[in-house]
Amino acid sequence: MPDPARARSGFWAGGVADQLGALRSTPQGLGSTEAADRLRETGPNLLRVHRQRALIHLFLARFRNPLILLLLGASLISGFTGDLTSCVVITAMIAVSVALDCVQEYRAGRAAERLRESVAVTADVLRDGRLTRLPVADLVPGDVVLLAAGDMIPADGRLLEADDFFVNQAMLTGEPYPVEKRRSDSLGSSVAFSEATNAVFMGTSVVSGSARMLIVCTGAGTIFGEIGRRLDVAPPPTAFETGTRSFGLLILRLAFAMVVFVVLVNTLRHRPGLESFLFAVALAVGLTPELLPMVVSVTLSRGALRMARRKVIVKRLAAIHDLGAMDTLCTDKTGTLTEARIRLEKHLDGLGRESERVLELAYYNSFFESGLRSPLDEAILRHSSIDTADWRKVDEVPFDFERRRVSVLIERSGAEERLLVVKGALEDVLRLSTRYETEAGLASMDEATRGEMIGRFEALGREGYRVLGIAWKREGRELTHAVVGDETELVFAGFAAFEDPPKLSARAALEALGASGVSLKVVTGDNEWVTQHLCQELGLPVQGVLTGAQIQEMGDDALSARVESSNLFCRVTPFQKNRVILALKSRGHVVGYLGDGINDAPSLHTADVGISVEGGVDVAKEAADLILLEPDLGVLQHGVMEGRRTFGNIMKYIMMATSSNFGNMFSMAGASMILPFLPMLPTQVLLNNFLYDLSEIPIPMDSVDEEDLRRPRHWDVGFIRNFMLAVGPVSSIFDFLTFYLMLHVFHAGESLFQTGWFIESLATQVLVIFVIRTRGNPLRSRPSRLLALTSVSVVALAALLPFTPVARDLGLVPPPAAFFVALAGMVVVYLLGVEVVKRWFFRRMAVRARG
Repeated sequence: MPDPARARSGFWAGGVADQLGALRSTPQGLGSTEAADRLRETGPNLLRVHRQRALIHLFLARFRNPLILLLLGASLISGFTGDLTSCVVITAMIAVSVALDCVQEYRAGRAAERLRESVAVTADVLRDGRLTRLPVADLVPGDVVLLAAGDMIPADGRLLEADDFFVNQAMLTGEPYPVEKRRSDSLGSSVAFSEATNAVFMGTSVVSGSARMLIVCTGAGTIFGEIGRRLDVAPPPTAFETGTRSFGLLILRLAFAMVVFVVLVNTLRHRPGLESFLFAVALAVGLTPELLPMVVSVTLSRGALRMARRKVIVKRLAAIHDLGAMDTLCTDKTGTLTEARIRLEKHLDGLGRESERVLELAYYNSFFESGLRSPLDEAILRHSSIDTADWRKVDEVPFDFERRRVSVLIERSGAEERLLVVKGALEDVLRLSTRYETEAGLASMDEATRGEMIGRFEALGREGYRVLGIAWKREGRELTHAVVGDETELVFAGFAAFEDPPKLSARAALEALGASGVSLKVVTGDNEWVTQHLCQELGLPVQGVLTGAQIQEMGDDALSARVESSNLFCRVTPFQKNRVILALKSRGHVVGYLGDGINDAPSLHTADVGISVEGGVDVAKEAADLILLEPDLGVLQHGVMEGRRTFGNIMKYIMMATSSNFGNMFSMAGASMILPFLPMLPTQVLLNNFLYDLSEIPIPMDSVDEEDLRRPRHWDVGFIRNFMLAVGPVSSIFDFLTFYLMLHVFHAGESLFQTGWFIESLATQVLVIFVIRTRGNPLRSRPSRLLALTSVSVVALAALLPFTPVARDLGLVPPPAAFFVALAGMVVVYLLGVEVVKRWFFRRMAVRARG
């Protein structure tokens, strides 16, 4: 193995040959066998290794739950005091319940991991002297990687070759502009990493040019990894995590209050301490929707698999909820609203006449540009083939999103002068031009002429053309390295006008998104005339337009006030895109951002759900939560529906578990005050809860009503609490009616009473899913076949248990036949009562929403 200490210590200071020697590598890279050995030694090239936890670890992790520990302790005490039946039953039910939970979560985790691997970032690596594409996680010190514009730097390393290579280091150093990197052996040992022009670092990205790098440090050993360890602060919780945490606290408070109340009452009534404690803890477990982690994991993973079939890959499972909750989508127009089949339609001089000279200059600029070629560059190169054999590139000033232009310095064989050719946003190119071309030669650019040219630019924009300005400038041969300051006193050559037709599927997708409550905001670097023309073609009403110049003049409060009434944001920089998203979030919107370029990474991070496409650059795909395998809003619309369907099934479990559990547990607590015995044995409470949980396992596979898919939905703990308080008492009323029947009609003793209520409480808890699973008429909304079969089977099992050999161990006795007749009537009336209260509740919520 190479000497890691020698290789890493200020690796940018020494010579490249020394670095290669320390790493036992060559400019042609490593062999596959050596690389495999190093991977085993150094581990994956990841800051954090995502490993699927073993099944046994998931099983043991469940025993961190305080309620589970309480139950285990109680079962042990039962065993020591001679109550072996209670000890065995409680332990068995805990083991089975925990096993079901962790098996489901393990399967969900495996499915999610396979999806993440399908969109893992890769790199071009030399192995065995051949170029191969490997996941970034498989890179090791000594590997040689080829880099191009749009790539993420996969690790820390030295440059072996570099050609007009510019890197964005803002993630590490905060520098707003790209930094040029070159191969060099001359840096001193005191040079900081931020000034190491011969080295590149993980966490940065390639803006333009190409390079070959030697990897020196990987994973946690990189500069990025060291900074991450020093600033290892958990990211802020997502909306989904906040919701689940708030819900958990609500249940915890209720459970604690119920345990204290029941223990106090039973102590005052001088009941056996252990049995009372077991009963109180069992009540707390019954109130707790302990299957929620499993339901969430399985529902989200199944949603991710269904979305994958719809060509949407999920990298972060909770993003499914965020996608379903999204009410505002920000997107660029190219490739999503347009076909991304850009054609160069016109090349005009400053006076509006066809000009081959403009085409020639534009071609030179695009041909010699070493950065990530835009669709506009590709359109220029496709339009015509111009001979460049006599020309040679000397240098380049790469494109950046503040300047909005790119310049190449070229020279012709035998010429005494060099030519700086500039292509970019017309307003900026025109502003830097002091002369323009005419048939008679060059003329000075006065304000009147500049105004006429801007008028032509606006006219082309209103026709739907995207326009670039083309300019040039002669330079002496002494200029060998071009900089931004050279882009002055240009000669304006003319306009290059492009057309990108609207995407045929975009109109239908926009209508579908609008109908489902998602508003679209177009956030683009293009001008307002082209964007408005496109919106007109797609039938998207223009509510308001904000330009980058206007946003620049606004404070955050002013922008927050304007984002609601505007849906076009034109000529904006990446920083301004980020401000628009933050302003929308400050207004309470759940914001999605769809982008695929280098400049989109900050916005993808900022949005509630970042969405990129398979053809996007590595930086964008790494920052995104979701990857579209097709750059189509129709695909995204299917993803939105799947997100809502997934969240709808999670909410079914929560609403049912909280309302019916709360009612039943409240009834048990109340009954313990008036009965001379416990209303249900602790083992019966736990068995009741286990069977109930068993009936709810198929919820992730259930269908969801169309009504629940029409509008964004998100966590609302207040809504859950109010629903629990509205529907829970209905359950309690029928529980007390059961008490009356058992005591005064059937004259039940302790065992018969407990048996009757065991069956009634389970029947009402389980069957209420058919009412609560839909906001509409339960007879018109069909549950999945598996959910219906499981629910009915569990109720049937509860009714049959008193007649089985295990009944005595569970404290159950066979009820009379008349009980089952009364039970059937009560269940029907109970379900009707819940339906009435449910409809009243949703009508009340609708009135409040309108108010």
